[in-house]
Amino acid sequence: QVQLVESGGGLVQAGGSLRLSCAASGSTFSINAFAWYRQAPGKQRELVAVIGDGGRTNYAESAKGRFTISRDYAKNTVYLQMNSLKPEDTAVYSCSASPDYGSDYWGQGTQVIVSS
Repeated sequence: QVQLVESGGGLVQAGGSLRLSCAASGSTFSINAFAWYRQAPGKQRELVAVIGDGGRTNYAESAKGRFTISRDYAKNTVYLQMNSLKPEDTAVYSCSASPDYGSDYWGQGTQVIVSS
């Protein structure tokens, strides 16, 4: 089992920055990828960024050039640095962990609100 706890969300003005954290605990050795998703009110959940076990990253088009996903192995924490935030980035951001076998693990989410 893996537990994920997100933090770092909040209210920020357009153009500002936030850094989200996802602290992982439990059987983290089984995880081969972490990802950040977001879901805005009335919209489907969408993938924002993913980082694989070798550090390879991938981003949604909307996140490229503005967001950076990173992983601190020593702290078992995954980060999402978000710069140049826009009102359309407003959403609940959730962290997920993909194990070698079985279903993904999910955190409870953290709210990000970007005011115009």
